[in-house]
Amino acid sequence: MNIALVGYGKMGKTIEEIAVANGHTIGLKIDLNNADDLCAQKVVGIDVAIEFTGPESAFDNVMRCLSLGLPVVCGSTGWLEKYDEAKIYCEANHGTLIYASNFSIGVNLFFEINKTLAALMSKHPSYEASIHEIHHTQKKDAPSGTAITLAEQVIDALPNKTKWVNESSNDASDLVILSERIDPAPGTHTTTYTSAIDDIQITHTAHNRKGFAGGALLAAEFAATHRGVFSMKEVLGL
Repeated sequence: MNIALVGYGKMGKTIEEIAVANGHTIGLKIDLNNADDLCAQKVVGIDVAIEFTGPESAFDNVMRCLSLGLPVVCGSTGWLEKYDEAKIYCEANHGTLIYASNFSIGVNLFFEINKTLAALMSKHPSYEASIHEIHHTQKKDAPSGTAITLAEQVIDALPNKTKWVNESSNDASDLVILSERIDPAPGTHTTTYTSAIDDIQITHTAHNRKGFAGGALLAAEFAATHRGVFSMKEVLGL
């Protein structure tokens, strides 16, 4: 594949390293200094775009890629209030969009475990659920998109939880997400169920960015040959 990297920070550079090692080429690199290069003339011959920027630019980047006819894989978080708009535009224009709050294969398996555990715990109201996440200090959004995905899965399963909050709470209907920003943590997420008798915890800890980058590349390979709106669930066949 010939790939456009929209966002050439640490994640973009890691994706480049893995992509080139797997025989792909990087035909276009977009960062703050050349954003206007994401245009029709520059994307000729590009098979797919991988977007990792930030909450303030992700939606515009996704929409520009779709308008150019580029399949786009987006790993930016913090912009999901506009996701439905992007999805509708993608479907109306027969494009391809794959969004994930986390592209790591391990995290996506962790999501499935989280859903299964939440379903089991729904029958045991004596346990109080909570989520804790740790990321590096450069991460711009809190809670992380991964933590929000985990929280939404728990809320869907537990009848006594109606919303998540990113602070301590005495409201029994709140699912508490506690966020920490500590260097050099790539990402740790823990779902905990606490009772007076015991605790049950599941944790995913990333050791580096290669898991996220490798999953994004796998999604890009899928996007290059499919049309529609997908998640990592389809990419991984879960």
